[in-house]
Amino acid sequence: MNKKSPNISIKKMKWKLFLLGIFKIPMIGFVRPKLLMLDEQKVKVKIKLSRKTKNHLNSMYFGALAVGADVAAGIHAFYFSEIMGYKISFAFKGMHADFLKRAESDVVFEITEGLKIKKAVEESKNKKERVNTEVEVLARNEENEIVAKFNMIVSVKVKG
Repeated sequence: MNKKSPNISIKKMKWKLFLLGIFKIPMIGFVRPKLLMLDEQKVKVKIKLSRKTKNHLNSMYFGALAVGADVAAGIHAFYFSEIMGYKISFAFKGMHADFLKRAESDVVFEITEGLKIKKAVEESKNKKERVNTEVEVLARNEENEIVAKFNMIVSVKVKG
């Protein structure tokens, strides 16, 4: 089952995120999220408040916030596909966002439900069909206040 080593380094995942932003999803490359932490349970991604990510109110533009939530929830799918040695098709089927206050500083996006995504990947492999699961991403400012909550519906299908 496992074709690859279960020890996937954060350095390798940072490189994959960089390449994804260059070749597949230019919006990710434009916003330049930084992968801070990654394990089976948790991901932390940071987006700096900059000229590229600000809106007219000098807070983070909601599109940049959406990119952060996308990357935080999505990186687990790539992580588990590497660990399990599967090729997967991955997309978001839905998203609900609550913007609680202006993000007037850098923002860290955190998900602590990685095992739900792992379970969806395993279920897709066993059922040979697409599986959807909902996860929550929290966005926090530099004062550790929650500025936004995202409920993301992650849709995965193991190929082959």
